Amino acid sequence: MVAFGTLAILIVATLASLFMAWTIGAGSSGSTPFAPAVGARAISVMRAGFLVGILGLLGAILQGANVADAVGTGLVGGLTLSPTAATVLLLLAAGLVAVGIFTGYPIATAFTVTGAVVGVGLGLGGSPVWPKYAEIGTLWLLVPFVGGGIAYTTARVLRHESIPERYTIPALGAIIGLIVANIPFTLLGSGSSGASVAAAATAELPLPSAIGQALVSLLVAVAAAGALVWDLDSDVERAERHFLLALGGLVAFSAGGSQVGLAVGPLLAAVNGIALPISISLFALLVFGGIGLLAGSWMGAPRMIKAIAQDYSSLGPRRSIAALIPSFAIAQTAVVFGIPVSFNEIIVSAVVGSGFAAGGAGVSTRKMANTVLAWIGSLALALALGYGLITVIQLF
Repeated sequence: MVAFGTLAILIVATLASLFMAWTIGAGSSGSTPFAPAVGARAISVMRAGFLVGILGLLGAILQGANVADAVGTGLVGGLTLSPTAATVLLLLAAGLVAVGIFTGYPIATAFTVTGAVVGVGLGLGGSPVWPKYAEIGTLWLLVPFVGGGIAYTTARVLRHESIPERYTIPALGAIIGLIVANIPFTLLGSGSSGASVAAAATAELPLPSAIGQALVSLLVAVAAAGALVWDLDSDVERAERHFLLALGGLVAFSAGGSQVGLAVGPLLAAVNGIALPISISLFALLVFGGIGLLAGSWMGAPRMIKAIAQDYSSLGPRRSIAALIPSFAIAQTAVVFGIPVSFNEIIVSAVVGSGFAAGGAGVSTRKMANTVLAWIGSLALALALGYGLITVIQLF
């Protein structure tokens, strides 16, 4: 039987998780995926907020398990987060992200949640998990260079007059098709991580696994390229907008799969650490977190969409496409390896990279410097406050 006090704290932790999901939806996962498309005037701010909420919910349900497991159990060794610890770190992280939303600066959610989890866990006497920290830190450090570099190169190719768009756009579409065919979906596999479309289809074919997956991946890539060729033959500008919106949708889906774990991961650990009269599955928590993302996207995302789309760089369709392609690829890499990653960092780096392809047009150096300082500060502040708060609470 669960004590009344423990149950009350767990209820507060659940509300804190929902608040965290709302702030993520209103901030990083809700604002960044369609921001380049809004900047290119391919979609309105309000419509972008509506679509990103729906796609984020689907991504949370179909791809959220890996990151949720990592945040809940993989950041601190030797202990299981209690309902009290989960409540403290979720309220702390959500408060910092909320400050970013209302001040117009995109605080990196993954930085704040990771810092809070590690700070609280170490304050409880847990041990550092250095291999996981090295993995996370490596991705965080590489994102600006890899994402920005790919976006810059892609934008340069798309802007090159000697390379017709009827070749470059379908080629990029084929690359996206290859990625889509090989990203995991929970419903396609027996484990929590799921399986890819290529893997699931290969299981039904009388072919060796590697050959079958390569064949299915190739077919998806050809189909994506063929659809863009057909669209380009009708109207080049319309085809660019369609491709841009498809990329925004894929990034929004990926945001849900990556970011929901930041909200429900600590709650998952708290639920698993006590004996409840009913069983609460990871799937149920992902649906719960996805609904929070949906609400946040619909209610709070437009402000941040405008900030990203207009304040960082004035993008056209080609530079927006260049920004979203590495964003999608990096997000799915994080989902596969269960690494909490900031969508603000991913998108802002790619937006700036594509902006520099046009000579730095519209890129605000001052805004970028303030944003980077906010990212670093949020990580350090969340870690220090998490450690300090849980230490004080234990004294009483």
